Amino acid sequence: MRAENAQLRAQIATLLSKVARLTDQVSELLVIAQRKKRGAERPPKAPEPAPDLPEEATTAFEGRPTLPEPVEKPRPEPKPRKPTGRKPLPEHLPADTSVLTPEACSCCSGRNLEIVDEVVEEKLTVVAAHQRRRVVHRKTARCRDCLGRTTAEAPPAPFERSKVTCEWLAWLFVQKFVLLVPLDRIRRYLGAQGVMLSISFYVSQIEVLAELFEAIDGEHWRELLAGNLMASDATGLKVLIPKLGAHHGHIEVYHHDALVVFQYEAEKGGETQQSKLARFRGTLLVDAESRYNATFRREDVIEAGCNAHGRRKFRDAEEVQPKLAAEGARFISAMFESDDEARKQGLVGDARRAWRQREIAPLAATFRKWMDAVDPTLVPSDPLAKAIRYYRNHWDALMRFLEDPRLPLDNSASEREFQAVAKLRLNCLFAGGTEGAHRAAVLLGIAATCRRLGLDVQAYATWALERLGTHRAKFALPVAQLTPAAYKQALAR
Repeated sequence: MRAENAQLRAQIATLLSKVARLTDQVSELLVIAQRKKRGAERPPKAPEPAPDLPEEATTAFEGRPTLPEPVEKPRPEPKPRKPTGRKPLPEHLPADTSVLTPEACSCCSGRNLEIVDEVVEEKLTVVAAHQRRRVVHRKTARCRDCLGRTTAEAPPAPFERSKVTCEWLAWLFVQKFVLLVPLDRIRRYLGAQGVMLSISFYVSQIEVLAELFEAIDGEHWRELLAGNLMASDATGLKVLIPKLGAHHGHIEVYHHDALVVFQYEAEKGGETQQSKLARFRGTLLVDAESRYNATFRREDVIEAGCNAHGRRKFRDAEEVQPKLAAEGARFISAMFESDDEARKQGLVGDARRAWRQREIAPLAATFRKWMDAVDPTLVPSDPLAKAIRYYRNHWDALMRFLEDPRLPLDNSASEREFQAVAKLRLNCLFAGGTEGAHRAAVLLGIAATCRRLGLDVQAYATWALERLGTHRAKFALPVAQLTPAAYKQALAR
């Protein structure tokens, strides 16, 4: 009887635990159902009611031109599978070769061995980058004829009595402005190797770097101003001002082809832009910002706009006008796709212009008719109406690429240059003062120019520092022959 009672109690406990689990699951399902019900009851965001339209406007809207729905492209045939297996290691890597011979037989421990075969293993390894000392003994000789004393010339150095070599300073340049490592992390990394240097020492070396490369950055800026095409954009940069706290300044980028120049400004005023670009004559590709208005009032500066911003405005408007905004966005996407096809075909110059006039200009004209038909049906606060106004107000600038084959359809290249700035901003939080922001701008521009030219930044920086430092008079090279482009030409020779 006791055994039966114990068995019944165990069964009852099992049933109660199952009931508790089912109750929890039912509670969770009720919560989910209530959330869905509340979401269904919430009315969707809608624009203000459209005004009553005359019959002519209604007819124009119903007859608006549209692009056909994008046809799903057939899936390309699968590429032949690449051979599987490990790829060989690169041949250009230096090899550390070692030969190992067994000392005793693994079966009987005998030592009377004869080499009959070998197993070759090839693995990727790494050698730690050790900090080293360079000790130079400069002998002093006395002339037997005139008894004069002569000391051997010192190797190139960044400046007189410098504590580091040109190679070390170039290494610091790469760590800070290419790999974007904060100075305190560099200090900890070297401290782990027993190289104890103060943070003020690193800051002073960055100052030296910026002072030496400032002339080269200035040469890049002169070349940009002397050209007839330039693109620009700006992003925020927090600067720590002593006794005042953090100031929200801006770092600007100016570029064309391989030339990239960054400049720091405390504010984004139009007067600053006007004075900075006073010597520029040509086409300026920028976003639609009012600070460029004074510059574009000049007859010798032509405005070019960014269609990527316009496309984003149409995509944002799809939350309120999903069908109409998607129609407008398809016109802009079709322009980008057509120009991308021209790029794939390698069309440049007059051939690129002819392609754009033949393929993209009709799309632009149809897009203009579409906006004329849709705009009267929208209230001014509608996001789609704002997107259309953006194109109406800046139409000439946004379509400038139809006449100038050098121009891209957007200003995305400027935004891509800010990727390094954003990562540096994330790692370092702020620049340690206005002068620090200017130095960072100089060195970021040199690094970006080297990257566009496909150069090894550390190799170029070492080469330039040797010619900008203590041996400047010996080389006697003008600044124009010390730029990254000049270094690339020297490598080719």
